[in-house]
Amino acid sequence: MLRMISVTATALFAFFFALLARAEQPWTFANNTRYLAVGDSLSAGVGAIPATRGFPYLLYEQGVYDSMSNTRFANAAIPGATSQQVLSYQVPLATQTPFRPQVITMTVGGNDLLTILNGASFQGALQTFQVNLNLILAQLCTQLPGTRIYVGNLYSIQNFPVPTDQVVNAFNQVLAGVVGSVNAIQMCAGRIRVADIHAAFSGSQVGLLLINRNGAGQFEVHPSNAGHRAIAQAFVAAQ
Repeated sequence: MLRMISVTATALFAFFFALLARAEQPWTFANNTRYLAVGDSLSAGVGAIPATRGFPYLLYEQGVYDSMSNTRFANAAIPGATSQQVLSYQVPLATQTPFRPQVITMTVGGNDLLTILNGASFQGALQTFQVNLNLILAQLCTQLPGTRIYVGNLYSIQNFPVPTDQVVNAFNQVLAGVVGSVNAIQMCAGRIRVADIHAAFSGSQVGLLLINRNGAGQFEVHPSNAGHRAIAQAFVAAQ
């Protein structure tokens, strides 16, 4: 009986030792597609309930860039992030860590636009956005060879307390121009594409934005679950 217990204990010890040794092996990405979301509150899933119904999670779940079982997904987006903060904090996460994504989706510029409501000049905010976006995209595409980058443009808000069409159009023109110029860099070779979120929200916005709901705050600019689905479709169409 004692011998049987001893043999059993030895076998269990060997089994757990093998598990431990296996757990200590370095993690590798193998052939998985690495997908990273960066940017502001849209990419963070704000407005969706739960936040994991935000558009980047939908793209991952739907296997847009690779099957879900073969995709490594990470989200570095922060609500309230400006283009300067994306450049300073999120770009280094993408380019200087072992994750090194093969696909990046980004929403940026909305918080730069909102600085105008807080007293920033229109031209100043627009120029800051242009400079930062150029640096963001240039660093991502040159330091991550082969990575596909999808950047969403801005949508107008029909029921916002102040008109947004003119300002949003100006930001989107800058975004399209920056994407075109960075794509012309030999190392980028057209790897950056624009997801036309603006077009997805250009018709009726009923159900797409929280501002349209009864009792919503007049500055509630975030999309609903339906809005995040519309944004996800804009990124799908950009492929």
